[in-house]
Amino acid sequence: MKIVACNSNMPLAQAVADNLELPLVKASIRRFADMEIFVEFHENIRGEDVFVIQSTSFPANDHLMELLITLDALRRSSARRVTAVIPYFGYARQDRKSGPRTPISAKLVANLITEAGADRVLTMDLHAGQIQGFFDIPVDNLIAAPLFAKDIQERYAGRDLMVVSPDVGGVVRARSIATRLHTDLAIIDKRRERAGVSEVMNVIGDVTGRDCIIVDDIIDSGGTHCNAADALMRNGARSVSAYVTHGVFSGGAVARVGAAPIEMMTVTDSIAATEAVRNSANTRQLPIAALLAEAMRRISEESSVSSLFD
Repeated sequence: MKIVACNSNMPLAQAVADNLELPLVKASIRRFADMEIFVEFHENIRGEDVFVIQSTSFPANDHLMELLITLDALRRSSARRVTAVIPYFGYARQDRKSGPRTPISAKLVANLITEAGADRVLTMDLHAGQIQGFFDIPVDNLIAAPLFAKDIQERYAGRDLMVVSPDVGGVVRARSIATRLHTDLAIIDKRRERAGVSEVMNVIGDVTGRDCIIVDDIIDSGGTHCNAADALMRNGARSVSAYVTHGVFSGGAVARVGAAPIEMMTVTDSIAATEAVRNSANTRQLPIAALLAEAMRRISEESSVSSLFD
C-alpha cells in the first residue's frame, strides 16, 4: 500500500504513516501563480493500493479541489485502487434540502469524489449516517466513541458522570458513549433561530450534582456547546466537559469556549490544530492516527473494519 498526503493535515498524515511504518509517497502538490493546483508524483504507483489523506476543512473549497485533483492524478497514474481517507468530511451538514431552492451539497461532493477517481472512502463520524448512501462506492465510517469512552474513563475515573447530547439529533451518538460508560443520558432541547445561532430551551434529565460530558460530532462557532454548558450549570451540574470529534472552531469559537463554564473541550486531530487551539487552556486534541492506520491496514488486507468497534 502507498500513502499520499495532501496539505490539509500533514501532521496527521505523517502520524498515520509512522503507525504503518511506511513512507509517504514523494509528491509535489503546489499552486501556480494564479492559485491553480498542480499535483505530480515522483515515484511509480502503477498497480498500487493507494490511500489519500485529506480533510476538507478550512479553507474547505481549496482542500476539496486539492483532493479531487490528487484523485485524478492517481487514476491517470494507473493506481490499482484509490481510497480517499477523509477524516473530516466537509459539506456534511448540507445533507438535505433545508428549504425551497437549496442544494444538497453533501451529495454533490460525494459525486465529485467518485467521478475524480476514488474507489472507496474512509471517513470518521459523518454528521449524518445517510451520507454513506450518497456514494455509489464503499464507504467506511469510523466512529470516535471507543476513543472517547477510553479517554473519559481514564480522565474522569471516580466521578459521577452523565453523558449529554447537545440536541435531539445527536442522541444516538451520545447514547453509544453512555452505554460504553454504563452511565445516564441527558438531552438538551434547543431551538435554532438561524444558522450558526442556537438558543438552549430545556435540559431533559436530572443533572444535579453530576459531572456532565457533552458529546457531539462537530464544534463550529461553539454557541451550541457554550449555551448547553450554561444551561447544565444552571440546572445544578457539578461540572461540564465536552468531547467533540471535529474541531472546526470558526470565528472566535476558541475564545468563546475559553470563557464558557467548560472544564475541558476535547476534540480529535481530524482537523489540524490552529495556534488558538494549541494555546487554549481548556482545549485539547486526541490523536486518531492509530485508529486510521489500523482501518487502512484492514482495508488493504481485505479484513473486517467493523470489528474495530466491537
